[in-house]
Amino acid sequence: MSEHAADPSAPSESADPETVRELADIPAVEVISRAAVMLMSSAAEKLGLADSDPDVSPRRDLDEARRVITALAGLVTASVEYLGPHAGPIREGLQSLQRAFREASAHPDAPGAGPGEKYTGPVL
Repeated sequence: MSEHAADPSAPSESADPETVRELADIPAVEVISRAAVMLMSSAAEKLGLADSDPDVSPRRDLDEARRVITALAGLVTASVEYLGPHAGPIREGLQSLQRAFREASAHPDAPGAGPGEKYTGPVL
């Protein structure tokens, strides 16, 4: 095994240097927005929303969805001042996921106790 192969921080030999963006070159709003979109997508999958009938989705996992939605709420709340025009759509997406979670729950949480609501306030 060569030294280069043992170093996980070494750049990939197959990576095209013109298409790889350094993380330091990506604006913070883009990093935050991408993270939010990834969390939204994960929550939607865990709520079963990617399937034609979420109620019978084999991917539905409300415990996991709660965790991801709470993480998303924390990220959005902590970074809303930096998101500029992206803040509104990201907040709306978060609220939609919180409502979808409430609808999917057999025993919905009390207002203010749902996923992420300790950061966002009650979502009705």
